[in-house]
Amino acid sequence: MDCYNDDEQLTGLHTKLDEHLELPFETTVLGVTVTVGAIDLRHTGDLVALCSRDGTRQPIPLEDLPLPTPPPPGAEWVEAYRLWARRNGRHG
Repeated sequence: MDCYNDDEQLTGLHTKLDEHLELPFETTVLGVTVTVGAIDLRHTGDLVALCSRDGTRQPIPLEDLPLPTPPPPGAEWVEAYRLWARRNGRHG
């Protein structure tokens, strides 16, 4: 895809995650099992995993989200985002 700036690149990565990451999936955050139901692009320019447990929903920065073993189909796009975020001086 053609992307001319960071915002377009981020939108492209979000689109690929939306298309290819199999949701929902379960993972463990700080010793607690949560369900990842969506990936959200925040107005701050960050991607977050929307995690839920017992009716409570919490966004977790995608850079910080532990992936389960084995990872869900499409998890390579999470890794692509993490690499992009590091290279672009984003969180993490």
